[in-house]
Amino acid sequence: MKLGGIKSVENAHDDSVWAVTWVPATANRPPLLLTGSLDETVRLWRSDDLLLDRTNTGHCLGVASVAAHPLGSLAASSSLDSFVRVFDVDSNATVATLEAPPSEVWQMRFDPKGSILAVAGGGSASVKLWDTSTWELVATLSIPRPEGPKPTDKSGSKKFVLSVAWSPDGKRLACGSMDGTISVFDVPRAKFLHHLEGHFMAVRSLVYSPYDPRVLFTASDDGNIHMYDAEGKALVGTMSGHASWVLCVDVSPDGAAIASGSSDRSVRLWDLSMRASVQTMSNHTDQVWGVAFRPPGGTDARGARLASVSDDKTISLYDYS
Repeated sequence: MKLGGIKSVENAHDDSVWAVTWVPATANRPPLLLTGSLDETVRLWRSDDLLLDRTNTGHCLGVASVAAHPLGSLAASSSLDSFVRVFDVDSNATVATLEAPPSEVWQMRFDPKGSILAVAGGGSASVKLWDTSTWELVATLSIPRPEGPKPTDKSGSKKFVLSVAWSPDGKRLACGSMDGTISVFDVPRAKFLHHLEGHFMAVRSLVYSPYDPRVLFTASDDGNIHMYDAEGKALVGTMSGHASWVLCVDVSPDGAAIASGSSDRSVRLWDLSMRASVQTMSNHTDQVWGVAFRPPGGTDARGARLASVSDDKTISLYDYS
């Protein structure tokens, strides 16, 4: 397996690019790449040549996360302004605006069916679930406070929730916190199940295997990527190699590899059968905040793609084979 550089767009935004995801193809158009930036905009790019399709405005502070509905019709952007903007991908019409208290909107993910949008709740130490048909808040999944004689405010604040991931069957939701703990929830019952231990610094990104709802990959500021059995609460493997914080991780559509981005300015490809790094891409000149494999599907048969975004304002596109 390997990555081959296809194209990089310099100054893709006017400031750091913090977020990236793929908008799935629809009957009328191929997939699009969606990016969000500290420059307060969201941009849509053509998937094979990275030509700018359009720029969306509407936030008054930097965009921290972007998410795409599995049908490709809707997308969402969350910002440091504490708003989530849900919009129609093709018309850019605003579908809904979700408001939260300050510091309570971070990473977002649609569930596999597209019926729920999960939003990492930052300082609320919870994940908020929004119904995508009514755009009403339907559940708040709260991380239990640590048990002890007197839980201090300090111990609560460390459960600042940064990242979320859905299992492929939509029954489990995992979230990563500033203190390195990962919390797993049973979504149909809105019930906290357990913590996954092992990281000791912020977990800014996590993703389930597309084929095994038990397997969860996590990226942490401690420089490691962990592979967990999220049901059995077991740490299955640790992948090390980045020289600094691991800021993002994604799993390939074939489930055979993961890609990661780091504040060491590199993108790495990891072979899961060997649990080892097999390639390092060093085209970025600043920390890499997002990596995203293009989902399979649509009429585009040009094979798998990986995109990465960075503080250097650049988007890079790679062929994965």
